[in-house]
Amino acid sequence: MASERVEEIYEQVVKSLPAAEQIRLVEKIAHNLADVRVGEERHDRRSWREIRGIVRYPLCGEDAQEWVSRTRREADEHREKQWRREP
Repeated sequence: MASERVEEIYEQVVKSLPAAEQIRLVEKIAHNLADVRVGEERHDRRSWREIRGIVRYPLCGEDAQEWVSRTRREADEHREKQWRREP
């Protein structure tokens, strides 16, 4: 039944469109399908709000802000060492 409906739409509507409009229609259908797939994939993924608060503080024994500060400091030191090196 669905394939009959598609054939009917194609014969009555799509075939009568100029080539440029047929291409535009295909583009719109493709974008619509891509949006649907993205929505389905998002639905399968868990939301961060669902897992919020599951892990006890501090994870791995280090405060998050301390970790951020330490890694930034280490990255700065690494960059400085690279700048000081002569080619």
